[in-house]
Amino acid sequence: MNTEQFEKIKSGKGFIAALDQSGGSTPKALKLYGIEEKAYANEDKMFDLVHEMRTRIITSPVFNGDRILGVILFEKTLEREIGGKGAAEYLWEHKNIVPFLKVDKGLAEPADGSRTMNPMPDLDDVLARAKTHGVFGTKMRSVIRLADQAGVTAVVDQQFRVARRIMEADLVPIIEPEVDVFSPEKALAEIMLKDTLLKALDQLDSDQQVMLKVSLPEKSDLHAELVAHPNVLRVVALSGGYTREDANFRLARNHGVVASFSRALTEGLTAQQSQEVFDATLETSIASIYEASLA
Repeated sequence: MNTEQFEKIKSGKGFIAALDQSGGSTPKALKLYGIEEKAYANEDKMFDLVHEMRTRIITSPVFNGDRILGVILFEKTLEREIGGKGAAEYLWEHKNIVPFLKVDKGLAEPADGSRTMNPMPDLDDVLARAKTHGVFGTKMRSVIRLADQAGVTAVVDQQFRVARRIMEADLVPIIEPEVDVFSPEKALAEIMLKDTLLKALDQLDSDQQVMLKVSLPEKSDLHAELVAHPNVLRVVALSGGYTREDANFRLARNHGVVASFSRALTEGLTAQQSQEVFDATLETSIASIYEASLA
């Protein structure tokens, strides 16, 4: 494991950018960026366009390791180049930003108010490939809709089973059990999840480190015990559909938690903007998310 990357993630000031839109979320991301579905005839063209969007963000002079700790990449991005280098290599070598890789294959059908992850039959191969590109860690997402203990337990158990395999590959897993921000039982589900996560964390060996990516909670500082847990390298928060203003406001009320925003980060960016306007818009976004992450 790269000790310099480890220390940056553990102690650095800033946030993690989530640029890992997958096949299901890419059309919406492109539409928000000003590119309609009629602009691409097939999936390959769609991924070309979203890679152009990500490249424009990452190569912007305002996007650097001074305020951004890491970037979560989509698997297809790993094999693409930015600035003549692999995307992960470019991030670390040119921007001083730690690369992470999304490894889940989407969500299974709902059960007990939650959605666990689909099977990942090629996980070992993906992890080995990630290592060759200098990736530091991984991310995997589940979704909790209701405060049903059976569903919450299923999500957490699966996440930690996979996390152990990731740690065995000498990578740091970001465990993401997202609580749906539109859940009618959001506050209760968040408390239930926190308690379940603490029990799972207590089962880890003393030298095992994970990261947690959580929804912005209804109760401020709900995740303080998770932030302080010795097996947790860092707790980050997703924007989850909130506007950037609302997400930043909520984030600032949760001390020790930093952002890992996707839609809130790219809010206001469009393909039609001049480079000057694009960079200025991105600067405003980065500055506000950085400030909220310092709380």
